[in-house]
This record gives sequence, structure tokens and C-alpha cells, in this order.
Amino acid sequence: MIIVTTPGITPDALDRIVEHVEQAGLRAHVSRGAQRTIVGCIGEESRLGEHGLTQLEGVERVIPVLKPYKLASREFSVANTAIHLGDVADTVVGGQDLVVMAGPCSVEGREMLLATADAVQAAGARVLRGGAFKPRSSPYAFQGMGEAGLELLAEARTRTGMPVVTEVMDPRQVELVARYADVLQIGARNMQNFALLSEVGRVQRPVLLKRGLSGTITELLMAAEYVLAQGNGDVMLCERGIRTYETATRNTLDVAAIPVLKRETHLPVLVDPSHAGGRAHLVTPLALAAVAAGADGLIVEVHPDPAHALSDGEQSLEYGAFGEMMTQVRAVAEAVGRRCGWREGMLA
Repeated sequence: MIIVTTPGITPDALDRIVEHVEQAGLRAHVSRGAQRTIVGCIGEESRLGEHGLTQLEGVERVIPVLKPYKLASREFSVANTAIHLGDVADTVVGGQDLVVMAGPCSVEGREMLLATADAVQAAGARVLRGGAFKPRSSPYAFQGMGEAGLELLAEARTRTGMPVVTEVMDPRQVELVARYADVLQIGARNMQNFALLSEVGRVQRPVLLKRGLSGTITELLMAAEYVLAQGNGDVMLCERGIRTYETATRNTLDVAAIPVLKRETHLPVLVDPSHAGGRAHLVTPLALAAVAAGADGLIVEVHPDPAHALSDGEQSLEYGAFGEMMTQVRAVAEAVGRRCGWREGMLA
């Protein structure tokens, strides 16, 4: 349920509405816009039906929310959610800037990580990605460096100033990963790991939530709802391709999901063209399509020597290819009214 207030509502009147909602046993979520303030009601809405909401001062109308996802719905926020990453004030996902996150699939060592961090930053990336814990289909494949990898990511952040995003796979890892990372990534295989979603919702770290291999858009938004319901409003959604009958690509990038999500939710929407295509030559075309469709950012795998990468080498870009991709991405971003978000001093 959403309470739409009258224009110019006084703070006292708004406080009384919030108090009224909370006295009925519900949680109030206030969203302020330039012209209107709305109050979202979370909980058993039937309790409010007996309390005469429309008779309260400052209430213009009451609108029921029929969608199963409440906090994630577009109705619950009068403005798009903009998420500030790390300690760098100008790294904001969900604003006018198109934010590119880039780095190796796995943290493999200090030298390669620092070199890759320098290279992607020089090309225009704003966030460093890298996996310290890796979910692999085979138990014999490289599983990541663990806490040692997290320490290297933190060192790379100190060196470059870029915020760090890395995956957390288990509720027991959340506290550890949150000590090092600026953004907690929930991988596709964990999209419906509800215990993990609830746990990351309890920490004050932005969350990058990837769509599951067979997850519907509604299921993705319901997964986001688990995080939001715990009080963490900084959730970014990531389309990374879904599994279809097509075998020419690793997954099928659902480009249509981008405008659908932008209509359904106020949360930022990112795209992972690396996992979608599964081949390096597909990354740039898919990235350009995502930007043209309205994505707020990209997350791309980059490696100094993809042929010898310990994971996902086939879909990783070399430094030069990433730089070329960024040049094209910048052109498309500007064509659709977005900035590429480069800092002063970065290479153009």
C-alpha cells in the first residue's frame, strides 16, 4: 500500500502519518520527491483498513500495490535509486553516469591484479571487479584465493582509489568479505539463496544481485526484495544472460529485460556481457546493445593473458580490447544521453 501525500505537506503532518502506520504494526518507507512525498506501508495491510487513512491530514489518496515485490517496485520510490560506491563521491550507480566495473574473473596474484587494476582504470573503468571466492561447476577447478585474494583487492583499491566488487557465496562469508569489499556480489547460482540474501541485507554494503540462469524478472525482483526487506536499500540488479536452447553463446543476453526492469523498479540495472556471450569477441557488441537499451552500468572481465587465465579466459578481454570497447561504449552512452563517468585525468 502507498500513501500519496498532498503537495507541500508539513513535516508534522508527515510524522503523524508515519506514526499512524507504525502504530498499526507496519513499517513506513518515506520517499521524497520534488513535488510529492509518498509513504510505503510494509506489513499486513489489512490492519490499516480500519484506521481511516484518507481522513488524516496531508493524505491525498491511498494506492494498493498488487505486485509481490513492494520495496523494489517503481511505485515505492518517486525517484531512481542512486547508489554511492566506496569513499569516492563521484562513483554513483543509477545517476547520469554509465559506470563500468572491470577486472579479472579470479584474483590470481598480486602482480596481475595490480597491473589489471591500473589498465582498466586508465581505460575508464570506475570499479574494480575480481573474484576471491569462485563458484565452479567442477570441484577440481580453481576455487579462488579466499581471504588472501580479498587482501589483494583491498591493496588494489588503495593503489587506484577504485571501489571493489567481489562475490560472496555463503552467509558465513558475509562478515569477512564486507571487511574488504565495497560491493557484495551475489552470483547467478545464488540468486535464490534466501539465507544469503537476508544476510547481505543486514550489512551496510551495496549489493550487486545477478539474475539466475533460469530466473524470471519477477523472481529477480523478489530476490532483491529479500535484501531490501532487511533494511539495505542499495541493491543493483544485473542481467547476465539466461539459459535457453541456443548453444552458440554461453547464455542468451535478455536485452528486453533492461527496459522492463527500468519500468518495474527504481533500482539500478547493470549488464554483464562477458557471461552472456561467453566469447571475447561477443563482449563489445553485447555491451553496446546494453548501453543503448538503457543499462546504468556494465561489469566486464579483463585479463592480461586470457589464454592462461585460471577461470573464464575465453570471455575475458585483453587490455587493448577493453580500451577499444570503452571508446565505443562512450560514444553510445553519449548518443543516449549518458556520460561515461570518467574522472578528470583519465585517458579519453
